[in-house]
Amino acid sequence: MSTRFNMATTDAAAYKALLGLEGYLQTTSLNHTQKELIKIRASQINGCAFCIDMHTKDALKYGETPQRIFLLNAWREAKDFFTEEEQVLLQMTEEITLISQKGLTDETYYKAKQLFDEAKIAQIIMAIITINAWNRIGVSTHLPIAK
Repeated sequence: MSTRFNMATTDAAAYKALLGLEGYLQTTSLNHTQKELIKIRASQINGCAFCIDMHTKDALKYGETPQRIFLLNAWREAKDFFTEEEQVLLQMTEEITLISQKGLTDETYYKAKQLFDEAKIAQIIMAIITINAWNRIGVSTHLPIAK
């Protein structure tokens, strides 16, 4: 599969705007592990190989274990490997990524409210939205995976 075009050069203004969201995420209270779990899980759902490759490497760089990355796609069956907060992050990621199925359910939102304040929930939602945008660019333009 060959790259269709480079979004960063073809529509630099749009790409720069999305980089602005990425810059915002660096100012949030989400830690590296939380952000990378969100990015990897959404990218798995969306089938974005470029982003899966990038964010698994980033997660390892930040100290994530290979075992947890390997189990991420089956986190419900491997709950003992993920904290309660991480499980809620992953559930939110799945429900928001698959928004047309049922969206962020009341059940998941109430679980999140028990663990996070509204500002943190907003940050989590923005992290999920941002990686979904990147995934759509990666899949639509056939971003190549570095070898």
